Amino acid sequence: MSENNITFNDSTGGTPVEELTYEQARTELMQVVTRMESGASSLEESIALWERGEALAARCEAWLDGAQARLAAAKAEPNHAENHGS
Repeated sequence: MSENNITFNDSTGGTPVEELTYEQARTELMQVVTRMESGASSLEESIALWERGEALAARCEAWLDGAQARLAAAKAEPNHAENHGS
C-alpha cells in the first residue's frame, strides 16, 4: 500500500498525534469524520483517514482519562475542601 498524503484544513494535519492537545486532536477528528461521511476519493484514502481517526480518538481518550485521574487525585487529597474553601 502506498503512502497517502492527506491534508486537513487547519495546522494540525500531519502533526504526530502524540504531540496534539486535546482540542487539536478533537478538531482534527471531527474533520476526519466529516471527510469520511462525505465519501473519500479512494480506498487508500479511506483507510488512511480511518487510521488517523483511530489514533486521534485514542489521543482524546488519553487526555480525558488523564484529566479524570487528576480530578480524582485532587478530590482524594486530605483536607481538600478546607484548602480550597469548598
